[in-house]
Amino acid sequence: MINEGGGRQVVSALSAASRALRDDLWSAAADPLPRMGGPRWLARLPHVLIVVFALFVVKFADNYPLDKTSSAFAVILSLALVVAMFRPMLAWWVSVISMVVAVQGTELARTPFPGIGPGIDAGTTLPWSTPGAALQAGVLFLLALRVRPRVTAETLAISLLTGLACISFSFRGHNDNAARVLVVFVIAAVLGAALRGRRVARTQLVVQEELNAEERARRTLLEERNRIARELHDVVAHHMSVISIQAQVAPHLVENPSDELKANLVGIRQNAVEALTELRRVLGVLRSEDALPDGVRHAPQPGLDRLDELVGNVRGAGLTVTTGTTGPPYRLSPGVELSAFRIVQEALSNAMRHAPGAEVRVEIGYQPFWVMVRVTNSQPARPAPPSQGSGHGLLGMRERTAMLGGELSTGATPEGGYEVTALLPTHPFADPADPADPAEYVEDTP
Repeated sequence: MINEGGGRQVVSALSAASRALRDDLWSAAADPLPRMGGPRWLARLPHVLIVVFALFVVKFADNYPLDKTSSAFAVILSLALVVAMFRPMLAWWVSVISMVVAVQGTELARTPFPGIGPGIDAGTTLPWSTPGAALQAGVLFLLALRVRPRVTAETLAISLLTGLACISFSFRGHNDNAARVLVVFVIAAVLGAALRGRRVARTQLVVQEELNAEERARRTLLEERNRIARELHDVVAHHMSVISIQAQVAPHLVENPSDELKANLVGIRQNAVEALTELRRVLGVLRSEDALPDGVRHAPQPGLDRLDELVGNVRGAGLTVTTGTTGPPYRLSPGVELSAFRIVQEALSNAMRHAPGAEVRVEIGYQPFWVMVRVTNSQPARPAPPSQGSGHGLLGMRERTAMLGGELSTGATPEGGYEVTALLPTHPFADPADPADPAEYVEDTP
């Protein structure tokens, strides 16, 4: 029973090995040679070199003292080398089968026939004449560039064993090139496998770098959204607290308030308190426990009323900044105030970091239903120091603008500077296509 069980295991192992070998080798699928990067002519340079090499070897075989069978074998292998650029496994099969056929043809030509005399002496060059060995090594190299190392090892072993078998079972049983050919075949297979491994590693590295860049961008986006959410949480929480306090004080400001008024004010206050509690529960977790001191964390969020303070700090850091306002200023909502201030703040920070010595112009334009924020810097006076990593500036501006339904445009100016322009709506029905004309928004206004 033990012997039967062991025999079944051996048979099963051999069957699995044969299936794996068949799956690895029995394929004629197209696998084009990878193109080189760079100009178009350079991308096709390897293909041209392979064709030139094949033609050179065929020409060399014509001048080499070989029999006709060896010369025909060289021609077939040269065609296989060209095919190997597109279908490497098919080309390898052609090279192996043609080697066996060429050896058999040579042996038949060498066999003496009764009544005719001795056969043709074909020499001792097959299966590995110098031209044939060079072409077979080229096919193995091109194959190793495209297939897995296991398949390369299998094809190398089969090529060597087939050649040695042809030498051993031929009438003359020897080949002067055998030892050198074994070394050349191994070098071609190892070199092709090494280049393939290097190409695969570089491809994986590029893919990993792209994934890392996407992950960094996603993390940066989430961090910026968390920052915006924390700031808006402070703004909304402040106003909800004011609503709650006003609802509580209102009954005391009216003489003999009715029961209905008291009930409505109590409901308003209760709803404001519940909304504030839920807001703190959901958005409060976004605030880091140790990010900032309590005094800073609970300070009012800035608005355009602090723009002069911001510009003064930037001027103190050595940046030349001028400001301007167009249109009659009016009170903006807290979210728009905060976003406008942060956009100016980020744009000034970018100017200091990427345009040293440049002059910066900050403009705030008040339109009936929009406020425009434009920050422009001139050409930098000196090269900027190398950046220490990707910042959140432009990403934060886009997030804040998109959150309000506005538009942001950034880009270089013809003079060599840079410009950031944000158009923030101050009316819920403002249309970016026509920000300056309020007529269509007030038609239904009573």
